[in-house]
Amino acid sequence: MLDKEWFADWFNSKYYFLLYNKRNDDEAKLFINNLFSKINLNKNSKVWDNACGKGRHCKFISQLGHFTTGTDLAENSISEAISFNYNNTEFFVHDMRLPFRFNYYDIVVNLFTSIGYFKKHSDNFSVFNSVYKALNPNGYFVIDFFNSNKVVNQLISNSNEVRENINFKITKKIENNSIVKKIEFCADDKNFYFEEKVNLLKQDDFLSFANTCGFKLVYKFGDYQLNDFNENISDRLILIFKK
Repeated sequence: MLDKEWFADWFNSKYYFLLYNKRNDDEAKLFINNLFSKINLNKNSKVWDNACGKGRHCKFISQLGHFTTGTDLAENSISEAISFNYNNTEFFVHDMRLPFRFNYYDIVVNLFTSIGYFKKHSDNFSVFNSVYKALNPNGYFVIDFFNSNKVVNQLISNSNEVRENINFKITKKIENNSIVKKIEFCADDKNFYFEEKVNLLKQDDFLSFANTCGFKLVYKFGDYQLNDFNENISDRLILIFKK
């Protein structure tokens, strides 16, 4: 049994959904359309959205005609995803470090910085390993992570976000090669404190995980328009591997 970490409670909290309720569906749709145009899978391909949240990317993947599986550790996210009743889509609660099906999927996607949460660096490799086992021969694995260099260079230490009269006080710092985000607020007559920690993974880290599994890098992009990656100015680091 894997140890319980910070994301197990925070990702299930109603306040997590409230704080991050402005995520952009139009941006998600643009990225999915661009991504699947580049990879150009056959219709009815099997797709695994690994760490899917409430399934916003699954929605647009299924609209392209693919059978889509969404998994996430947060039970509340999966419950809400199921309630949307998307066509050709299934959802399960699952820890992405653990195996999930074998030689089954044509493509696995891990989107919007949904890796790097773990105390142990080796757990990130476990994600790659479980994905490798789940893919068919010649299957694809897509990693969409923030550009660590830009995050560090443009770090805003203190900020406030207001949602439904709740003031979320947010502080950020770099510690042990991770970005640590502290979130404090008062709601329902209680004081709350949560902490997010995301490893500042870079291209070399992902390439190391991939090479150890047997993946080969086939594409690299720096944003959702699939422009070239520039480590100084790109918003994202998008890597596409092939089994």
